[in-house]
Amino acid sequence: MSDELERQDKRQEAKEWVSKAYELQMKGEIPRAIALYTRSLEIFPTPEAYTFRGWARSFEKDYAAAIEDCHRAIDLDPEYGNPYNDIGAYYLEQGEPDEALPWLRMALKAQRYESYCFPHFNLGRVFETKGRLELALEHYRKALEENPRYTLAAKAVERVGQKLASRDPEAIG
Repeated sequence: MSDELERQDKRQEAKEWVSKAYELQMKGEIPRAIALYTRSLEIFPTPEAYTFRGWARSFEKDYAAAIEDCHRAIDLDPEYGNPYNDIGAYYLEQGEPDEALPWLRMALKAQRYESYCFPHFNLGRVFETKGRLELALEHYRKALEENPRYTLAAKAVERVGQKLASRDPEAIG
């Protein structure tokens, strides 16, 4: 078997392990999911497997390990947007919005990313936390433009809009 065919086979097998791990994660079986993501990474390391394992680790509040996995994902593919957003989200979860900010901005610049609504939403969270409600509203609206069915963004637009209206009823139109 050629090296390229062997590489493709390993990549496919690793991808299958990621799928199985994701299913377990969605069922709440986090330790088992982490084990399968790890198995996938042993077969063929991918940025997706590192990012998803980091996400699973975040469910256990192991943010240091989650962030480390995201850095490994970025090392493999700097254009993959998910790990940048996830690092920002983990810093937010730890109450460190200033640390989150540059990572979320990098997520918006990533070329390989399908869900720009998430970094916009998380930037909204950063700015809302910092009391910069106009910027928060702007990012929540952008998140909703990216994904009109994003319920959390819709609720955030309404919540922040009400906060701004209570400050200055004439300012919101």
